[in-house]
Amino acid sequence: MNRMPLLKSVMTPFPWWIDIDEPVEEARAMMQKHQVRHLPVKERGKLASVVTERDLNLALESELRLPPGESLKVRDVSVDSVYVVEIDTRLEAMLETMAERRIGSALVIRDGSLVGIFTAMDACRVLASILHHLRGDDLEPRTA
Repeated sequence: MNRMPLLKSVMTPFPWWIDIDEPVEEARAMMQKHQVRHLPVKERGKLASVVTERDLNLALESELRLPPGESLKVRDVSVDSVYVVEIDTRLEAMLETMAERRIGSALVIRDGSLVGIFTAMDACRVLASILHHLRGDDLEPRTA
C-alpha cells in the first residue's frame, strides 16, 4: 500500500437500511440477519439518521415498561445527530473526526444518496491492512 486508501475502497457499500417507522424489533431482526451493528435510517426515502445495536438493546430493555399494546418505533431510538460524509472525503480526515467525536460510524453519500457506511470495524480492517503492509505482507484493504 503506497498511498492512502480511498473511502470507497474501505467502506461497506450499499448498506442495509430501515424505515424510520418500522418497529424496533424489525431493526434488531435485520441486524441479526445481516450481522451488522449499525443501520442507516430513512424517512420517505431520504437518509434521516442511524440506529445502533446498543440503542436497540437499551430501547428493548425499556420497552418492557411500556403499557400493553404500545411498541417503540425506530424513530424513537435512532440517533438524531448522524455523521454523514461525501464519498470523496479524505479517509484520514473522516477518521480524525470519528475519533474526536467518539462516533462509531459514518454514513457515506454520493450526490445526496446513501452509498455506504464506514464503521469502527472497517477502521480496524484498514489499520490491520496498513500494519500488514508495514510488516511486509501483501494484504490490501478488504472491500466489502
